[in-house]
Amino acid sequence: MNFLPVILWSDALVFLLVAAAGVMAWHVRRHEHLLLPWRRVAQSGMAMVSLLVLSLFLLVGGLDTLHYRVALPHSNGSEAVYSPEVLSVLDKLAGPLRQHAEKTYSAPLALALYAKESFTDAQGRLVRDYPRLQYGGAHLADASQRDGDVIHRALAGALAGVLVCALLLAALHLVARGLGLGIPQSGTKEFAARRAVSIAALLLAALIGATFNLASVYHVLGTDKVGQDVLYLSLKSIRTGLVIGTVTTLVTLPLALFLGVAAGYFRGWVDDLIQYVYTVLSSIPSVLLIAAAVLMMQVTIDTHPDWFDTAASRADLRLVALCLILGMTSWTGLCRLLRGETLKLREMEYIQAAQSFGVSSLRILSRHIIPNVMHIILIAVVMDFSSLVLAEAVLSYVGVGVDPSMISFGTMINGARLEMGREPMVWWALAAAFGFMLVLVLAANLFADVVRDAFDPRLNRM
Repeated sequence: MNFLPVILWSDALVFLLVAAAGVMAWHVRRHEHLLLPWRRVAQSGMAMVSLLVLSLFLLVGGLDTLHYRVALPHSNGSEAVYSPEVLSVLDKLAGPLRQHAEKTYSAPLALALYAKESFTDAQGRLVRDYPRLQYGGAHLADASQRDGDVIHRALAGALAGVLVCALLLAALHLVARGLGLGIPQSGTKEFAARRAVSIAALLLAALIGATFNLASVYHVLGTDKVGQDVLYLSLKSIRTGLVIGTVTTLVTLPLALFLGVAAGYFRGWVDDLIQYVYTVLSSIPSVLLIAAAVLMMQVTIDTHPDWFDTAASRADLRLVALCLILGMTSWTGLCRLLRGETLKLREMEYIQAAQSFGVSSLRILSRHIIPNVMHIILIAVVMDFSSLVLAEAVLSYVGVGVDPSMISFGTMINGARLEMGREPMVWWALAAAFGFMLVLVLAANLFADVVRDAFDPRLNRM
């Protein structure tokens, strides 16, 4: 076999989350009262457009989660030896972006490096000028051709993207009609939502098509200090942000659900003990607590190098440990909400009736309490996602986040901050990280707002 599949710890946790999401979707489809709020979400154009944007981020993150190691050349009959470098499907698809590295900084869509150097020209003279890039715009004979070439390639890529997207939308419409699915009537909320999604899909397809066509011959977002393509770094950072925002819930949810429901239902000394724990934990500055835990974890990793066979597994363990640390320090808010809701539910007539008939506490919790607090859990998880993505950027910026060898928005910002004060200023790495984070967090927040309104019984806005 020419490659060896690799499953990192974070990959396994992501697969577990995908399986859990699939089970949850199957359970929701079987119960009409659970499906009704999601139908309200589907009637919102803003929610569907935000979900479309999030789906693109999830697609990129999913491709970057499928890892493998390439087999090194070996003689026939000998045992296969694999490269120590762990690659992903995204690395394979974005091969030119990853491999076409320049010498150092270059501006977006530039043809030359960002700093002057001394070199020998074609006539053998020693000159000091901006040297041409090795890959960016190498197909052009003269710099004056760049503007026209950029416009031509951007328009051609945008047109191709719109055409492909229009064909896919038409195919989906025909498949829906062939399956007998209902086609929304003009003027309804469903029709407005589908129209908004179609327009957004066409615009995104044009943007992706133009970017893809330009990225084949230019560095669309420039290059960093070591010549790596900033667009490639931004795409690789998406997985790190998504893992931080989603895998952390695997730690947060069990703690918050178990402790919050137990405190609200059993009350007494159980409530006092749990309140004492999360009050003490909340009183400690979160950044200092996380920094101390990360530093202790880093010492453990450094003293046991034999645990890891590749550099990627070492960096991945630190990422998983950061998720565990964030989960252990961010469950208190959800725990408070669940405690308060359980205290209210405990006094409801049907709960007291079940208690009077001798129903066990475990059955009451599993059949009556937990199902009635699931809307709070869902809303909190969706709304906390964006804060966790931003937390990774802040922690990596101060040096207690992910491993420095792992690409993330925080490491991109940390690497770009020192270049903001130079002359001329290198701004595109910071701008790219900020732009991708802004789109991801904004889409998550807009989607969370609609989900909150759909699941909140006190609101009826849709």
